[in-house]
This record gives sequence, C-alpha cells and structure tokens, in this order.
Amino acid sequence: MSVTLVKVTKIFTDQDDKSKEFTAVDDVNIEIKEGEMVTFLGPSGCGKTTTLRIISGFEKQTKGDVYIDGSLVNDLPANKRNSSMVFQSYAIFPHLTVEENIGFGLELKGLKKSQIKSEVDVIMRTMGLSALGTRQPSQLSGGQQQRVALARAIVTKPRVLLFDEPLSNLDAKLRDQMRTEIRRIQQQFGITSIYVTHDQDEAMTVSDRIMVMDKGRIQQLGTPFEIYSRPTNHFVADFIGRANFFSCMVKSVSDVVTVEVNQKQYQFPAFNKDVKAGKRATVVIRPEGLHIQKNSEQAFFNGKITEAVYLGATVEYEISVKGRTEPIVAISYNPVKEGLYKVGDEVGVTFDPISAHVIL
Repeated sequence: MSVTLVKVTKIFTDQDDKSKEFTAVDDVNIEIKEGEMVTFLGPSGCGKTTTLRIISGFEKQTKGDVYIDGSLVNDLPANKRNSSMVFQSYAIFPHLTVEENIGFGLELKGLKKSQIKSEVDVIMRTMGLSALGTRQPSQLSGGQQQRVALARAIVTKPRVLLFDEPLSNLDAKLRDQMRTEIRRIQQQFGITSIYVTHDQDEAMTVSDRIMVMDKGRIQQLGTPFEIYSRPTNHFVADFIGRANFFSCMVKSVSDVVTVEVNQKQYQFPAFNKDVKAGKRATVVIRPEGLHIQKNSEQAFFNGKITEAVYLGATVEYEISVKGRTEPIVAISYNPVKEGLYKVGDEVGVTFDPISAHVIL
C-alpha cells in the first residue's frame, strides 16, 4: 500500500509559554510506493519521529494531508489505519509467552484460537522463533525480543509497517545482524515500510530510499547511492559519512561544470542543476575518492601527513594543507599496491573527476 504526505506540517505550542510555537515538521511532501522501504534519517529533533507518528495516527498534523493507499486518513485514529509499529523499547508484554505476545493482535481482531495458532506458527517459523514459543520475554536476548516484536507486528498483515528506531537498544553486533534480518523480512513479505533512525549505516543497509531531514524539512530524498554520492547540500554531505569540502568559483556550466580551485580549473559532472556560473560553490569529495602520491605540481593539493591509521585492509590519512584550517581526509583501500605513508611525509592528493560533486 502506498503512503503519501502532502504539505504536512506540525506545530507544537510551548507548554510553559503559550505564545511560543515550534515547527517540528515543515511542509513535508513524499510518496512512498507499495512494497517500498523508506527511511527517515536525521539528527535528534529533526522531525523524523514526529512525521512517523503523524503517519501512524499517534500525532495529528497541524496542516496537510496523509493518504494510505490513496485514501485520506487525516481523521482516522491509529487503530483504524491498519498499520503496525515496531518500537524502540519492543513493547512486548512481560506476562505473556512468545506465542501469546505474537498472537495478541489477532486476538484483538476476534480470530478463532485455531486460526490464531496457525498464523502464529507460520510467522514463528519464518522468524526463527519456533523453539521459543513457550518462553517468557525475560528469558530472551535483546535480539530475540526484537524478533518477537517484529513478528507480532507482521502477523496482523498490516498495510504499513512502521519502525521507530527499533535497534537502538541493541549492541553493535546485534544491530548489524538485525538490520539485515529486518530488510530480509520486509522484502519477503513485501510490506510498505517506513523506518526511523539517526544511524547512517542502518539507513544505508535497509532502505530503498532515504529521506534526510533537518529542522523539520526534507533536505534530500533519494536512493542510498544518490544520498551518499550526490548530496544536495552541505548538510547532507556532512551528515552522511565523511566528506572533504573545497571552496570554488564556478566558471561555466553546460554538460559539465567548470570550477576553479586552488588557482586551477577542473571539470566535473553537472549533477546539481542549481549551480550557476559566476557563483561561489563547494566541491565535495569523499575520503575514498582521493589518491595519495608523491608531491607533484599536477596534484590537486600538496601537503603533509599528520595522521596515519593502519587498519589492515585500509589506511586512513589526515593531510595538513597550507591555507586550510581543516585537514584533508583520504582513505587508501589497497595499501599493498599504493604503498604506506607515514606521519611527516610530504604528499600530493589527486582524484577522479567522477568522484567529485559540486554543491552550493
């Protein structure tokens, strides 16, 4: 089922000072396709959770419309929207067994006991929970509890599955395992899903598309590749992964954009249509897009290595460049071939034009 938000805005009133207002969600427009998994990503307070709660019906928008499968649901309460929420805290009942927790929603729907057992057995097999049916939640690990919460959400066959930072209570290893599991289950059942997180790696792993938010507004909406490789602005480039920023002057724009950096001219693919000739802009290059070599007049920049961290498969370098307050960060992914540099070495930095992206 599709989910569509049209000009959705949420304004909160300060409870201590009624004259003050705060816009948590600001004119959000998005269409989520049937079977798609879209992640709302951003820092704390960016509006992603409030947007999710508006879709679920737990929060009422101040302005705008919410559609589920083409039907306007503005006035429908949460329990009438046929959506299921997987919470950060799992929210499973401590006094019920695994089987009873998973079947709880089916009981509320009034299904017969035999039908509930059949549906629960199927979902438990799918989720790898068959051997845990009679256990209490206190006897489960964090990952097992999260699978129970997910099974309980899916067994009711919701039109939309909503995830509110579901993995934030798990340790790093379990998070890695569960995000892969969530993506597998979502694709297997083909449920339209919306996932909220502040973790960039999590978003990149589970998503068909990512909606990056800041201060209540959409900063960019695109595939993980587009968000990472072709960020719309400085916020997205800086928030997703690591990036090097180089101030430039735009000389001309056609099929390519010609810029001047460090008194040299370069041509890059013209992905950003807002970049105009004669204006200041910024060149964004990810650390893995840079190559280190010996000092050279042809280098993009020359500088001195101030930090080198050897990680086996990769080496991460920080390079100090005269005139720059921030060091350049470069990652070598083949140190055996490219060689190792040490702190104090004078080096040049080059790059492939396809790895660069010009933003305003």
